[in-house]
Amino acid sequence: AATFNSTIAATSATFTTADNNAQLTLVSTDADANVGPLLVMNRNSASPADNDVIGQIQFQGENSAGETINYVTLFSQIQDVTDGTEDGRFFVSAMTGGTDFSRLDLLSAETVFNQDSADIDFRVESNGNANMLFVDGGNDAVGIGGATISGASTVLQVNGDMRVENSVVLA
Repeated sequence: AATFNSTIAATSATFTTADNNAQLTLVSTDADANVGPLLVMNRNSASPADNDVIGQIQFQGENSAGETINYVTLFSQIQDVTDGTEDGRFFVSAMTGGTDFSRLDLLSAETVFNQDSADIDFRVESNGNANMLFVDGGNDAVGIGGATISGASTVLQVNGDMRVENSVVLA
């Protein structure tokens, strides 16, 4: 065991164990309401530029052939470094059928699910409905209140009661 109370400069470091214990634990014993523990990833560049990558976390494992695969990647990027108008991006990708696909992309002006147009469904659960909002990625259709969308040309299907607001039928 080692205790460090200062900055450690290292080119790289690997922590290895032969069991399922945590290889790195951050502990804060402070008793106030502020943040703690805190992990900071800081790209301290003398010449920051738009689109600089500022951090990436890869979740790796081996496949059945013994190859190391990035199954999930978290990625962050500076979109705009201009003082007063800074913009950031956070991106999540994951392997699906042997291909890395964008799953979630948080950009400065929009949030995009399934940027790579994969056949991936998306659903939002409510308290009593597992498919309150359902996007069928393969059939380019949206269902409200159910996961089954009938008809090849159906783009939007509402299951259950429909409401009328301001004399307009919502369908």
